[in-house]
Amino acid sequence: MRAVVQRVHGAECVVDGEVVSRIGVGLVAYIGVFDDDTEDDLLKMANKITGLRVFRDESGKLSLNASAVDGELMLISNFVLAGRVNRGFRPDCTHAAKYEMGKQMFDSLAELCGKTLPTVTGVFGAHMDITVHNDGPINVIIDTRELRK
Repeated sequence: MRAVVQRVHGAECVVDGEVVSRIGVGLVAYIGVFDDDTEDDLLKMANKITGLRVFRDESGKLSLNASAVDGELMLISNFVLAGRVNRGFRPDCTHAAKYEMGKQMFDSLAELCGKTLPTVTGVFGAHMDITVHNDGPINVIIDTRELRK
């Protein structure tokens, strides 16, 4: 499982002209699911996202997680994050999870994260227009394959 996580002042997700989710201060995480991801990957990803210490404390140090600043989380499915560009310029997504598995893993991730942070999502598999008001910018890449070592 791979994620690109951004610290934000706010974000909004629109599908077919309708706002489907919106957050204030918090995190937006774009999620790619691989065909060999396991329950362990799911648990590690939820733990990493909700525990990320990317918010400033009173001394200006990045030591607080989203919960500590009453932050929210927006999860956005992003099939192409499970792609590779080793050859050529078109992402090779042959190792991305198929729709059913990807949706199940994404929904489970949202449920797990929701136990720690107020969590909203986009619409899995849909074309989404996402407006993000980045804070920093601070972006973190999390890849559970690297955590397996």
